[in-house]
Amino acid sequence: MAKRSMIERERKRIKLSKNLYTKREALKSILKSKDASIDEKLLASNKLQKMPRDSSLARVTNRCAITGRPKGFYRKFGLGRIKVREAAMRGDIPGLVKASW
Repeated sequence: MAKRSMIERERKRIKLSKNLYTKREALKSILKSKDASIDEKLLASNKLQKMPRDSSLARVTNRCAITGRPKGFYRKFGLGRIKVREAAMRGDIPGLVKASW
């Protein structure tokens, strides 16, 4: 089980990134624009740098919904590898069976 503080930190990052997504994208589009002047780009760059670091989507880590484990995460199920295996053994995930050859 992951530390409670780590799980809460991730929730905070997700919330911040959702709230500031449109503002960040608008500033990024100004920076990528060929029509914008150098002054506009410099102003947009400064505004982007002053935004909280945790508002960036790149800082959000996928974690298991049950345990909060950051490694061995399956996006399709939203769970870590251990919990996916347990759920498959119980038959909670339809169509998923243990491999044998």
